[in-house]
Amino acid sequence: MRFDGLISEMPGRVVAPGDEGWESARRFHSGIGEPDVIVRAASVADVAGAVRWAATDGVPILVRSGGHSAWGTMPGGLTLDLAALNDVDVDGTLVRVGGGVTWGHVAGILAEHGLGISSGDTASVGVGGLTLGGGIGWMVRAWGLAADQLVGVQLVTASGDIVEATHESHPELMWALRGGGGNFGVVTRFDFRAHPLDAVVFATLPITGNTRRVLTAVRDLLRDAPRELTVTFMDVPAMDPSAPAGATVTAVWIGGDEDAARAALAPLLGRDDVGEPEIAVTRYPEVLMEMPEADPDNPMPGFVGGNTLLRELTDDAIDRLAAFREANEASVLFLRSLGGAFADVPQSDTAFPARDATWFAMAGAFDIPGLVDEETRPAILTAWDAIEALGDGVYGNFAVTTDPGFADKMYPRETMVRLRAIKRQWDPTNVFSRNHNIRPA
Repeated sequence: MRFDGLISEMPGRVVAPGDEGWESARRFHSGIGEPDVIVRAASVADVAGAVRWAATDGVPILVRSGGHSAWGTMPGGLTLDLAALNDVDVDGTLVRVGGGVTWGHVAGILAEHGLGISSGDTASVGVGGLTLGGGIGWMVRAWGLAADQLVGVQLVTASGDIVEATHESHPELMWALRGGGGNFGVVTRFDFRAHPLDAVVFATLPITGNTRRVLTAVRDLLRDAPRELTVTFMDVPAMDPSAPAGATVTAVWIGGDEDAARAALAPLLGRDDVGEPEIAVTRYPEVLMEMPEADPDNPMPGFVGGNTLLRELTDDAIDRLAAFREANEASVLFLRSLGGAFADVPQSDTAFPARDATWFAMAGAFDIPGLVDEETRPAILTAWDAIEALGDGVYGNFAVTTDPGFADKMYPRETMVRLRAIKRQWDPTNVFSRNHNIRPA
């Protein structure tokens, strides 16, 4: 494959195998890529030029911002690295964010202005991937998804044109971008409406007793909890580098009123199956996790399981989730409360599925030889499939598969029909296919 035209259009921005810096350029947060070529875009014009070249030559494009996606490991194609598009501009509550920015960087700048945007849990996650996939985060019950705070974008289309889009100018495109992923172009700038946020109360409650009892209590608490409160439950083995081993309930209360947070959490505090809590007022950026980068010499094992969006966290769902964790020594269980502002958005207003879900749940066994093999894997998948069937949708941002047909599981039929029609308008030849792909109608 020849890159002369690409190199001449943006000298110094193109890195190919054998070039100085190739090894570092193809490394990303979650692994090492094997693309045909990498473009380190420094401007919107660079993005447009790279897209035009790829589209003309029929080369698939992977867009990289934070670099947490499993799609980065797919061989071939053009990797479009947006890391240099990292400006954050604050104008009142309107925040314009470059397409290569990470959430930790955004949160740090907004904290200086007494503002916040509901984002994910991890500082190094890219604004682009999280937002386009919906974006479930710590403020989901108070402010909704990250995508719900999106009011405009600058987007490079499959033909290399640069489009400024808002809900007024391009309503169908904006609808698709709020949950439809990176299928419709390269977003080089996101425009968000931020919220006042001076501090949060962060609480960690170690679980010392029965998972089922605690999850039941947490579920009952969240049925009538104030929207300022969002809660997670996590149970992980000692091998998971992103969290301490064992089960914990973690909560964020929006604002610095520790007494209000304690009052909201009162039904959990003092229980005999909950240990001594750690509760403190802090800045929102301090809440975001720092997930370690992938180590090529010690790769993380595969993941056998999935996620689902549950309308109700029923006793049956709790029992199945707890049983899954108990049956698999090296497995993880994670739940996050939804509802509130997340549910205020009508289902038809965004592409994101299951707005009536009150919980997000994920469970999976790490595919470790000796613990998971050809005999046990089918049973694990069967147990997970039974849990997933209880839900009304799948959250693509937490799906580690690169199965080209996975998008069909993510959306209701009517949503997929609408997404495919919009895809046909904006990307009829499916240039942007390195994602949970929506095929043009």
